Amino acid sequence: MKTVLAVLESTAKYFADRGVESPRLNIDLLLAHVLGIKRRMDLYMVFDRPLSDHELDTLRDFVKRRSQGEPLQHLLGTVEFHGREFFCDRRALVPRPETERFVELILKFPLPDDARCIDVGTGSGIIALTLAAERPNARVQAVDRSGNALRLARDNAAKLGLTERVELRQGDLLATCPGPFDLVAANLPYIPTGDIAGLAREVQHDPMIALDGGADGLAVVARCVTEAHERLAPGGRIALEIGHDQAAAVNTLLTDAGFSNVESVRDYQEVERFAFAMKT
Repeated sequence: MKTVLAVLESTAKYFADRGVESPRLNIDLLLAHVLGIKRRMDLYMVFDRPLSDHELDTLRDFVKRRSQGEPLQHLLGTVEFHGREFFCDRRALVPRPETERFVELILKFPLPDDARCIDVGTGSGIIALTLAAERPNARVQAVDRSGNALRLARDNAAKLGLTERVELRQGDLLATCPGPFDLVAANLPYIPTGDIAGLAREVQHDPMIALDGGADGLAVVARCVTEAHERLAPGGRIALEIGHDQAAAVNTLLTDAGFSNVESVRDYQEVERFAFAMKT
């Protein structure tokens, strides 16, 4: 029978040959998941353990799907974000490291202790739920037009014990959310329609509704900027996660809408990924 070590080594090579990024990390996490091992490092304590036929069959299915581009997070069913575990599946975007940086920056804003916050296009609820968990006195809402995404957000709220703390609404941007708010945060669709076909195969598993930003990628963002300015309280802030080449255009949108203190902030890869502004 094949041992844990043998499977790790052979599958890491298989993944590498098929262009899977971080091949050893991928098989480590998948095999740990199959074996019910909570910590990746604990695999190293059972290198000589043989795998049963059932375990191998389960793993082979995961390996096939991962090698074909299905996101690791979908296979595992969860993702870690800002120190918490969230459910993750094809109902919403897979959270990415830049969004974690986005939340870190938002948490540094000098907002009132009981700030009225809304996460627009909440998807899995990761931004709204993290804000609620980190700011226990904040009043947090989250809105999305996708019923599937909202069901996932509700699952995550229940998982984290935040069902009573975050109000989830279905609607198009801020149409059903009159405010006023101290913070509008949004990670909206910003991929130009013509670029979607060329995205990485993992991204192709994300819902199209969460990717397609129209011809220039900014159709949804532009509407959100206008609606946010109408609903923010004086001194309120807007925070946007945007495309890698959209900072100048988004800053213009914010300025034209009447915002002040407009700034672009780089992510950990030195990409101008975030736009912040204030309503005066």
